[in-house]
Amino acid sequence: MAAYLVVDTELTNPEMYEIYKLKAKPLVEKYGGEYIARGGQLTVKESKLWAPTRMVLIRFPSAADAESFYHSDEYQEVLQISLQSANRTLFILEGL
Repeated sequence: MAAYLVVDTELTNPEMYEIYKLKAKPLVEKYGGEYIARGGQLTVKESKLWAPTRMVLIRFPSAADAESFYHSDEYQEVLQISLQSANRTLFILEGL
C-alpha cells in the first residue's frame, strides 16, 4: 500500500533550504519516493485544526519505504540543513 510523506514547511532561511532540496531529492528517489507536490499554489478552504503554509507531498511504495527514507543515516544528515532553515510539521500517511 502506498504511503505519503506530508510536510508543511515555513521557511526561515530560503537560501539554505535550497541546499536541503538539492540534497534531499536524490535520497527521496533512492528510497522509491516520488514528489507529487512541492511548494505549489495552496488554497486553504478550512483550517480549524491546522493552517498549512508550504506543502510538500511525496508518494512512497509503502510506509516502510517512507520510514526507511526518513530514518536513513543519509537523510538524517541532510535533515539537519532543513532543521536549520525551516520549521516543519511532517507525517507519514498510508493511502491508496
